Amino acid sequence: MKKWIIPIVIILLLAIWGVNVNNKAVTLEETASKSWANVESTYQRRNDLIGNLVKTVQGAADFEKGTLTAVIEARAKATSVSIDPTNITPDQLAQFNKVQGGLSGALKSLLVTVERYPELKANQNFVELQSQLEGTENRINISRDKFNNAVEPFNKHVRTFPNKLIAGILGFDEMGYYKADAGSENAPDVEFDFN
Repeated sequence: MKKWIIPIVIILLLAIWGVNVNNKAVTLEETASKSWANVESTYQRRNDLIGNLVKTVQGAADFEKGTLTAVIEARAKATSVSIDPTNITPDQLAQFNKVQGGLSGALKSLLVTVERYPELKANQNFVELQSQLEGTENRINISRDKFNNAVEPFNKHVRTFPNKLIAGILGFDEMGYYKADAGSENAPDVEFDFN
């Protein structure tokens, strides 16, 4: 009877440890998933604002249709890419970042082009939407930072030994961090071509 007590205690301790590793990984993964949902929610706010901005700009009869078309197409691409928050990989984040970067570029082009239209710049709806977009861009940055802050403890938990042993068996993989676009460390070239 005594020879079974030690193995049973060891098995019981291993089981308790495994449950603790699992429960903490689930909690940290949920926190990171919620943070990702907040990132997507902020991008959705931007997409909604862009729709209203495009409608406002379309009211200017002689506005360049190509610029509006580029924004509309980039917005459609950006809304077509979604990520499963429980299985975020660096490749998925890179794809998401690529389409969001395309939308940001098209939007910047739209806002630069608007400078040629004083009647549009004086439109109170346009001015308010432009201000809301600027605030939303700041929210997006904050949400991405919060997501990365939530991913860090999860990754540390599932990658450290001996937790890595149990996490791997339970299917917890390292999550990807949100990374900036390639080349974003360089200052952008700003051109005002009013011809």
